[in-house]
Amino acid sequence: MKFLVIQLKMIGDVLTSTVICESLKYHFPKATVHMVANENTLPVLAENPFIDELIVFKKEYRSNKKKFYSFLKSVQKTKYYGVIDALGKLESNLITYFATSDIKIGIHKWYTAWVYSNTIIESKQSDEVTPLAISNRLLLLQHLVKGKKFITYPKIYLTDLEISKAKDTLKGIKKAKAQKLVMVNILGSSPHKTYPKKYMAHILDVICEENDVILLFNYIPEQKKEAQSILQQCSNNTKNCTQFNFYAPSLRDFIAILSQCDLLVGNEGGAVNMAKALNIPSFCIFSPFILKQAWHGNAYKNHESVHLKDFRPELFEQVDKKAIKKKSKQLYQYFQPQLFEEILKYFLKNNLH
Repeated sequence: MKFLVIQLKMIGDVLTSTVICESLKYHFPKATVHMVANENTLPVLAENPFIDELIVFKKEYRSNKKKFYSFLKSVQKTKYYGVIDALGKLESNLITYFATSDIKIGIHKWYTAWVYSNTIIESKQSDEVTPLAISNRLLLLQHLVKGKKFITYPKIYLTDLEISKAKDTLKGIKKAKAQKLVMVNILGSSPHKTYPKKYMAHILDVICEENDVILLFNYIPEQKKEAQSILQQCSNNTKNCTQFNFYAPSLRDFIAILSQCDLLVGNEGGAVNMAKALNIPSFCIFSPFILKQAWHGNAYKNHESVHLKDFRPELFEQVDKKAIKKKSKQLYQYFQPQLFEEILKYFLKNNLH
């Protein structure tokens, strides 16, 4: 019995979709699970015991129709018991259509429903325990599994060698054994997901003011100048606590280093999802246009998150998501760090002492 799981989005979405793979293995212990994922997201899937084969969706398939068609035909060669499309976009619609299976499950949209044998309507109401991103993915299995409930959360798996290498890399970073390592998700994946620089500088000052820590910045090379501009607005104490040029050569190396940190603080995004999957405490700041309950729930006991709507709900009344996204830069200005400074301090106290 073989299953195909499709997810072609960013790291957070791909990592979250692994709960489908684990659930399939739970309900069908002898099943073989294949997963289609973007090339750049493979590091969060490596070593996952619930995925038997990774099918790589290369970047070139998006610009070369001939190569994309060849990919679709290659998928068609394998007979699957069931196909689960966790994305519901054109590329995954086509993969599902070409896949050889009688059971094809996806997210209901009136214009693509014909591709699938069964569809689900995603829930928009959180139970406050399990994030919607997880519960909606598990909902995709309702046509395959009756009765038994199995709630699971994303996990990242590292080898002993990777962990050992990360520990060696971090030797010498600490000036004292008691110092704590804090990974900072200093910038978001886009301006719409990036907390204002002067506000972020204040957050870093708060972290370093009363705690003996070393800050490690998570950013990609193209973001170096932006990251530097944030550090320049910090106090001298914070600058002295920061290892700015510490950089992991690959995403897999970053994951291993993150696994050795005491906590992560910063913009909500892929790094936060990785911290959760590694069970590293995290404090994340949500963008105004991201739905907090989609990615955060009470099940995450050692993770804290804040959203402008928690403090200024009136700013979101009768405004749809598209309008909020357009106004995100303006809304961010209302999200002063003083609004949640005490929450942050309480989080730091619980996780650094």
